[in-house]
Amino acid sequence: MTVVRLPSPLYAYTNGKAEVMAAGETLTEILVDLDRRFPGLRFRVVDEQDRIRPTILFHLNGRVVRDLGERVDPKDEVQIVAALSGG
Repeated sequence: MTVVRLPSPLYAYTNGKAEVMAAGETLTEILVDLDRRFPGLRFRVVDEQDRIRPTILFHLNGRVVRDLGERVDPKDEVQIVAALSGG
């Protein structure tokens, strides 16, 4: 299982948890596992064409990743970052 750290806008999907564990060998598989346990979460970060939404960044061990096919090891850390907006 991989540690996934989430931005506060997604806490509503995880019952207030900022950090969850997920299974998968790629970011796509991790998102599928998260969505299975926390329905709706995946759609908040990935669009209908399976592209990362423009307001979302994925960090894998501190490195920005833009490919959902990126391989993930169970000892890796994934962080999902949401851009702030406002006026």
